[in-house]
Amino acid sequence: MNTLTARRPAVIFALAAAAALALAGCATTTPDQAAGPTTAGQSVTITDAWVKAADEGMSAAFGELANTGDADVTLVSATSTASTSMQLHETVDNGSGSMVMQEKDGGFTIPAGGALTLEPGGNHLMLMGLTAPIVAGDEIEFTLTFSDGSDYTFTAPAKDYSGANETYTGDEMNMGGDD
Repeated sequence: MNTLTARRPAVIFALAAAAALALAGCATTTPDQAAGPTTAGQSVTITDAWVKAADEGMSAAFGELANTGDADVTLVSATSTASTSMQLHETVDNGSGSMVMQEKDGGFTIPAGGALTLEPGGNHLMLMGLTAPIVAGDEIEFTLTFSDGSDYTFTAPAKDYSGANETYTGDEMNMGGDD
């Protein structure tokens, strides 16, 4: 009789564990699914972000935007208190062999599970009408807005850079202030 008494707690524990496992198998959502769909702002991150130092006028921001989500996302605008306005820019051949910057119609698409490189001479975030000089070492905050209405905010350090002197097609303004 002592043997039965000693086994009873172990048997009860084993039955309770089996019942808990069986009930867990009936769940219809995982904790990730219960949180709802992920927004573009939650799916996008930036690495190697930086901003071109400039005394006045215009500057640009660069980095690698990654989309960890399972759907393409579209970046439609950017803002920063460092400038009075911002545009999403691409650099294209103007047909006569010169590279010019222009606003990117429709924004930038960042593919699902992929990345978009923002770089001098290519796609970039254009700061127009600087509110103050951007000095190497400054930390500039940006907010990106996506087509689903969500936002992503990041900070980028300013660096001295003598490149990225493409002409802007809007008013033929050159981005290089002191070159």
